[in-house]
Amino acid sequence: MSQTNFLIGRGELLTHDIKGPKRKPGKVEVYSLERAKERLAPQFIDAAKALDKLPPDACPDDFGVALLAMNPSYIARSFFPASILRFAGLESVGSRTVKLTPEGWSKKGDPRECTTTELFVAGKREAFRQLEERIKELEPETKEALDLAHIERFSIFSPEERLVSLGVKSDHFFEVGIHLISDENNRFVQQSFTKYAQKIELNIFTDLSFIAGNLWFVPVEGKNKNIEELAKFSLVRVIRPMPKLRALRPMQRTGGISIGCSLPTEQPLSSEPKVAILDGGLPKNHSIGPWLRSYRLLDENAEDDVGGLEHGLGVTSAFLFGPITPNGMAPRPFSYVDHLRVLDKDIDSEDPLELYRTLGFVEEVLLSRQYQFINLSLGPDLPIEDTEVHAWTSVIDDLLSDGDTLMTVAVGNNGLRDRLSGNARVQVPSDCVNALAVGASNNTQHGWARASYSAVGPGRSPGVVKPDLMAFGGDAGEYFHVLQQGRKASLLPQLGTSFAAPYLLRSAVGIRAILGADLSPLAIKALLVNAADSAGHNKLDVGWGKIPEDLMNVITCPSGTARIVYQGELKPGKYLRAALPLPVNGLTGNIRLKATFCYASPTDPQDAAAYTRAGLEIVFRPNDKKVGEGKSNANTKGFFDLKKYATEEERRSDLGKWETVIHGDKNMRGTSLDNPVFDIHYNAREAGGSSKNAEKIRYALIITIDAPKHSELYNDILRAYVNTLVPIQPQIAIPIRIR
Repeated sequence: MSQTNFLIGRGELLTHDIKGPKRKPGKVEVYSLERAKERLAPQFIDAAKALDKLPPDACPDDFGVALLAMNPSYIARSFFPASILRFAGLESVGSRTVKLTPEGWSKKGDPRECTTTELFVAGKREAFRQLEERIKELEPETKEALDLAHIERFSIFSPEERLVSLGVKSDHFFEVGIHLISDENNRFVQQSFTKYAQKIELNIFTDLSFIAGNLWFVPVEGKNKNIEELAKFSLVRVIRPMPKLRALRPMQRTGGISIGCSLPTEQPLSSEPKVAILDGGLPKNHSIGPWLRSYRLLDENAEDDVGGLEHGLGVTSAFLFGPITPNGMAPRPFSYVDHLRVLDKDIDSEDPLELYRTLGFVEEVLLSRQYQFINLSLGPDLPIEDTEVHAWTSVIDDLLSDGDTLMTVAVGNNGLRDRLSGNARVQVPSDCVNALAVGASNNTQHGWARASYSAVGPGRSPGVVKPDLMAFGGDAGEYFHVLQQGRKASLLPQLGTSFAAPYLLRSAVGIRAILGADLSPLAIKALLVNAADSAGHNKLDVGWGKIPEDLMNVITCPSGTARIVYQGELKPGKYLRAALPLPVNGLTGNIRLKATFCYASPTDPQDAAAYTRAGLEIVFRPNDKKVGEGKSNANTKGFFDLKKYATEEERRSDLGKWETVIHGDKNMRGTSLDNPVFDIHYNAREAGGSSKNAEKIRYALIITIDAPKHSELYNDILRAYVNTLVPIQPQIAIPIRIR
């Protein structure tokens, strides 16, 4: 019997710091200083007049907010207008992406509509009144003058723009996002808002509120006319009807005959992984007791939701066993599991505040830092927006930003809704950049496709590739069978992304159970992306693709294949060179090279246009013998297709650098590689501008070399790097087949 070749580890020992390249000269200016003054002075005057019309109690400490749109030629981090804002006595409190047609730009041809960054700028109303006069003082070539010339538009942030919708007549509960001013007393802003809301006869629920970045999210109850008045409060960012939680009732179920199955008698493969299912609870009678480490109610005084219990058991069953074959034997679980009831009561009563109560429980679990693996198959019934980041996403992303936890999130079952309107897009919080958003495939075979109900992309940029991955979730032609209530094991046919997400988490935990703690959650995430297959489907439908059904296809290397794992840290502003290991005599025949980078990033929730604080600039240098004249580094070759991440305008800026998952593959001749490397530059930003206090971030890189004509590739690489690279050996005895 041939030896099983497992992953090759310690790739990080093939990395070293390098000196960064010289910076290129700046862009040609679109507007002269005089033209910028001429264009913007009337806009400054109009904005100041509009702010002066607001009632005094709507402007806490006389603060107002306006909108500053950058010319599309200047939306990279390096063009953040810090100098002109400081000069004017203003500060950026957030950002979003908008489309506009600029008067001029740095590209050839007439300007056309394109994407740019719009900043929310706050300051005393007196500062806005003085803007038109103050810019007359600016001298050419100063930083302030250059910043001014990069501004395309300056306008008031009107109350109408803050109000997304009033919903239907029966909607009386709304969620409100309020800007908190940096270096100011946040409590003062909160107290001013509370006082203003109460004055116009609105009820606010501060005990259920959340702070994410410099945004304060708070539920509000009141009549539509009063909500319209609330939109005049100058620091309000967004008001929208309170979303409902996604329905937990099954999308489709066959009734009648009970379907039996057999459960394994063994303990889980490993007792080490700490796993939590955050869901609707478990019924009193169930058959998962032998593998249930603990069951906890986050609110012990609240009653169960009947549908939540059924959903919770099904989701937990999907994690433990995957889809169970009717009348067959369920596979052995990889680990024990904790089930935490975060959703309670009867959600069909549509308690409008249940959304925020549930988020509070999710936050409590994440703050406990008890779990390496978590599944969340619930959330708001709300497709994501490009201009705003929701409280659910903000809170969860912040708590996952250390990279210590791998969390799978179901993308939602709204894929049959209208795509043009955006109602079929992935739902909050599957737009998290630090979680794995999971969509559902319609079967487990090679001819799989996106299940029709599974939500689609794109995600927000950054985070544009959503869903991240696909796993089987059931379909009318092939249901996902899970355990149903009762001490005797019997099955319930289900379908939904709620079951695809824990099924994918099962694979992640399986990797950890088999290969041990040497692989970080980030490395496991990168491994799954690296092994996924899109089967030619559109990325808007399937993201990076579906993970293999057989876990051995992820953690082993067949003949002619080597999969190398790199795990380490990156320093802000520094460059790291990662060498690709090759046999002493090079590669034989044509090859396919795949590379996947994953990292966890701190986030700025108020800056939808600059959400991630960390970004990687990666170049591939395939041959160190090919160096251009006058160059100190080898020539680069394109590897990661930025079309996967951004529009043409966004690619011309630096938005493609801020994705937390970067994946690419190329076919090439083995002889074209000679000491190949990836050069990695860690960019750091904060609130859209440069960061002075950025910290190191963790990363994982998976490189897969497929060389069909080089059957001994795996062993040849280990022989060439005998003192550096080692196989990552299983920590347990492995069953013959893993599913």
